[in-house]
Order: sequence, then structure tokens, then C-alpha cells
Amino acid sequence: MRDKNKAAVTPPMGWNSWDCFGAGITEKDLLENARYIRDNLKEYGWEYVVCDIQWYEPAADSTHYHKFADLCMDEYSRLIPAENRFPSSKGGKGFSVIASEIHAMGLKFGIHIMRGVPRQAVHRNAPIMCEGVTARDIASDYSICAWNTDMYGIDCRVKGAREYYSSIFKMYADWGVDFVKVDDICNTEYRKDCPYSAKKEIELIREAIDGCGRDMVLSLSPGPATIENGRHLSANANMWRLTGDFWDDWDKLKAMFRRCEIWYKYVSEGCWPDCDMLPLGHLNVNYPKEERYTNFTREEQITLMSLWAVFRSPLMFGGNLPDNDDFTLSLLTNKSITDINQHSTDNRPLVCENDRAVWTCIDKDGHRVLAFFNLSDSDLTISVPAGILDEGKPYKVTDLWTKDEKTCTNAKFSVNLAPHNSKMLTFYE
Repeated sequence: MRDKNKAAVTPPMGWNSWDCFGAGITEKDLLENARYIRDNLKEYGWEYVVCDIQWYEPAADSTHYHKFADLCMDEYSRLIPAENRFPSSKGGKGFSVIASEIHAMGLKFGIHIMRGVPRQAVHRNAPIMCEGVTARDIASDYSICAWNTDMYGIDCRVKGAREYYSSIFKMYADWGVDFVKVDDICNTEYRKDCPYSAKKEIELIREAIDGCGRDMVLSLSPGPATIENGRHLSANANMWRLTGDFWDDWDKLKAMFRRCEIWYKYVSEGCWPDCDMLPLGHLNVNYPKEERYTNFTREEQITLMSLWAVFRSPLMFGGNLPDNDDFTLSLLTNKSITDINQHSTDNRPLVCENDRAVWTCIDKDGHRVLAFFNLSDSDLTISVPAGILDEGKPYKVTDLWTKDEKTCTNAKFSVNLAPHNSKMLTFYE
């Protein structure tokens, strides 16, 4: 039995195509972003290149889904890449050529899938890789996605359900997939009217990955995940979303502090509650009405990166990487911040109030780190909470963003912060 936690010993770091290309990602776009990671980010720990939704739909072209679109599918009801968008998939190669090229860069390759079985396979009564069983036999007629028309959920009680999931993950293993983001699953099962839907599907997916012969990170979306199911999520997944789609809106960022406060005790090796992607840089690049650089101010971007780091959320950048400016690149190449995300311990909130938050952790060298956040719309002074630093002992203090150093003479240390701003400080005795 594989240990699923070994697939993600530290929070996964990489890039996902959704925030910049929506459903319209192409092979060219994917590989351009992969090369950027190889050339600019790999040395800082960034390694995953994840192709998001609708890679199997020839007509996909925006963030808006086409209802009941024709999808590319093999003879066993398994979705395969659209050749017009991913030319290297011709001849039944699937994503194997792209995965090989990304692996040759020293990186890892991931895909997005929807839970269940394609509706078009069900309507055609197409076979699956289980003798005498069709897609229609395993589909759950009452389990559908509220926002995408591609799939039916699977009735996990019937013959063929386990075999279908096993067949798709063995195909992904043959392609060389390292990361699978499964959608319409993280917050779906727990409806009382669907007792056999997503919770059981999560377990079948876990079983399929364990049996496919290849380590894969399992990421579950969308949120909000519920804390009552934390043990089940921890037992089966490597990442699970704490929210719906997270975008560049201050209110969404402010709300994330409460979610992190609820979930921080579940952060451990191979188990990473997920604050969602980093909507930074150049977003929605293909869509003139929505195309923009992030709406977050620079102060808010630092606050976002600081929270994701000290909480140890996975770091999945959402913008089109080749369009990064110097500031955006600096957010991703601050080794002090990524080290906090990857290697810190004792990560926990100390102050959780409407206008402020303070988090702490121990860095890889054993030093105390404090992160101060001004969540208000006014300037604010925030002091070190009592009992964290030794009274009367002098400390050297390093700002992990500016690299400024100073000395504080006792534990009565405070920081002054502009609205929506933050500081991440390391204290050395």
C-alpha cells in the first residue's frame, strides 16, 4: 500500500492554468508557462504545471462553459485531450508527450478532472473497462454538477464503479501525470439527499490512485470543505479547498483568515488545507472583457503571500507567468517566504480579530517567526502577544520581505501597519 502522504511531503508549489486561460488552455500556453517555471522559479521550489478544466473539449475557449458540449472520449468512456488544442495527443498519446517534456524540465505535470463519468458516454450507453458493464450502469441519475454539464456522478455501490475509476487513473499513470485536481467533489457529498455520492467517490479515487502504480497528488475542489469532514479529507486527499474560487478581492482575502484559523490543526505532512490559487499577475489573458492584472494592491499581495506561507497552504500561481513584472516575480522568488511555507513548524494563530491577526511559527533554523496583519481600512499598531517572546531579552529582528534588520530590547515589540498591509518578522536571540 502506497503512503499517500509521501506524494506531498511539503505543500505543493506550482502553476495552474485556470486564472489566466480558463477553459481555453492550449498546449502552447501550457508549455510556455512550464518553461518560465524552469527558467525562473524551479530553484525556489516551484515545480507543478497543472492543466485545468475542459482539456477534452475541442470548442472550449473561455471561463464560461458550453452546455452539453461534445467531448473527446476513448472507447472505454474515458476523456482524452482535444487534438486541436493539444496536437501532441494525436495517435492516442494523450498527455504523455506533454508530460515527458515537462518532466525533462525537472518539473511535474498535473491535470484537472470532474468527478464521475461523461454524460455523453451514459447517453450513448458506451462501454467501460469492465466486462458486461456500460457507462449507463454506473451513472448516478441524481448526482450532477450544478455548474458544469459534462458529467454524472458515479453510483459507488454498483459493479463497474471501482473499475471505471481504476481505468482512468491507470491511463493517467501511463501518461505520466503527477497531480490530479478533482472537481465538484470537496463540498458535494455531504448533502443528505446524496448519501453515496462524493464521499464514496473520494474513497474510490484514493483507491484508484493507490493502485495505479504512480505517486499522484490528490487535490479536491471546490470548497468550502467542512471541518466536520476533516478526518475523512485528511485520510484520502493531499489538498482540499477551504473556499469556492478565490479571486483578487479584498473581502475574500480577509475572510480567508477565519478559514485558516478553523483549519490550521489539520495541516501536516501530506495533508494541506488549500486556500486556493494565487490570483496574481496577468489574469484572464484571453478574454478582453475580463482581462486584467490583479486587482490586489501591492500591500494586499504581500498579505496574501504571507498568510498562505505561514498557514502552509499549497502555492499555485494563477497568472500567465511569462507576463510577470519584476514585483510579481519578487513575490515568488523570496526564499525566506517560500521556506516558511515549505519547512516551518508550530504554525498557528495568536490573534484573530476583525481588524487584525497575528500568526506564528518556527522556521527551519529554529527561530521564532511572527506575522502581523492589518485587516482594517485604517493605520494600525499591533503588539507582540504576551508570552511569545522572553521579557527583557534582546532580539535581532529581520523583516522577511524587506530584509531590514533591527534590534528589539524586550518583548514589548509592536509594528505599525498601513491598511491591508502585513509584516513577517524573524526573531533571533
